[in-house]
Amino acid sequence: MITRPMIAAVLAATAAVASAAAGPLQVTSSILVESRTAAADGTTRIALVKPSKVTPGDKVIFVLSYRNTGAQPLANVVLDNPLPRQIAYRSANPGSPAPDVSVDGKTFGSLATLRVRSLDGSTRAAGPNDVTSVRWRLASPLAAGSQGQFAFQAVLK
Repeated sequence: MITRPMIAAVLAATAAVASAAAGPLQVTSSILVESRTAAADGTTRIALVKPSKVTPGDKVIFVLSYRNTGAQPLANVVLDNPLPRQIAYRSANPGSPAPDVSVDGKTFGSLATLRVRSLDGSTRAAGPNDVTSVRWRLASPLAAGSQGQFAFQAVLK
C-alpha cells in the first residue's frame, strides 16, 4: 500500500519536464484515481480524485497540465514525464492523444515500434511494463495565455 506521503514522493519523481520550450511555460503534474459512486438513478458515476492510498494493481491516472503565462507564443514545446519503477504504463487516458513512449529514455515512438534488449543480447517487442517515459510534443506553437492537459493511465506495480 502507498500512503499520501508516498504518493507525494512518486509525484515528485514524475514531475513533467518541459524541454525545448523557451519562455514561461508552467507545467504541473498530478496523480488521480477513479472513484465510483452509485447515483440516485441507478447508474454509476465515475470521478477522478486525489488518492488517499494506492495498492499494487490499482489504476492511476497521471495528468500533465500546461499553460503559457507569457505574452508570446511558445514553439517546439515537449512535455516529458519519466515513470518511476513502481509505475507500469498502460495507455493514453480517454480524450488524450497517445504519447510517444520510451523504454530507454533516449528513443521515443509508439510502443509497437520499440524493442527491448534482453540480457542474452536478443531483442523482443516492448510491452507496456517496459515503458520508462512518456512524452507529448505540441504540434503547433502554444499561444500566449493558452493551456491544456494530457493524461495517461498506469498501474501501481
